[in-house]
Amino acid sequence: MFKHIKISHLSLILAFISLVSCGSSREAPLEDLARLDKLVEDRDFEIETQWAMPLATNSMNQIATVGLLPPGDSASQINIQGDSNYFKFEGDTVSADLPYFGERQMGGGYNQNTGIEFKGVPKDLEILKKENKNYYTISFNISHETENYQISLKLYSNLNALIYINSSDRFSINYRGKLETLNNIPKKK
Repeated sequence: MFKHIKISHLSLILAFISLVSCGSSREAPLEDLARLDKLVEDRDFEIETQWAMPLATNSMNQIATVGLLPPGDSASQINIQGDSNYFKFEGDTVSADLPYFGERQMGGGYNQNTGIEFKGVPKDLEILKKENKNYYTISFNISHETENYQISLKLYSNLNALIYINSSDRFSINYRGKLETLNNIPKKK
């Protein structure tokens, strides 16, 4: 009986040690933090989007149910790797050309781009560093023709990035991708 108790105590201690060591692995290496700081400071980066995450409305669910989305995609997550989309921050200018999946509420018309497009100087730009979480949030407003966008970015030290877009004319959509410096990315033609 004492052997059983000692083994169970030993296993509890080992489990506790492994949990504590897993928690400490969340700390980002200093070189990753320095690289992220430099990208944000220089404002010279691109987010290579990999996934579009539209709002899973009833209409989007119906599209997924009838099989109009590619295999492996769902109403709330669509693979856009390999598409010619981009989100760039170049100095004081922000530009984007992203596919849109979801419902348009108003506006638009014939022969207009159905994606999210803009280029210009952002308004109400706010950059916050979350020291204890090892990421930045960047938020701003920007317009294209008659559509207004509220953009929020989360840039992580492991170079993962999230883009949240609210529009005056459509339901919101999010994108997930990888953060890269523009110097390391071949220019798109």
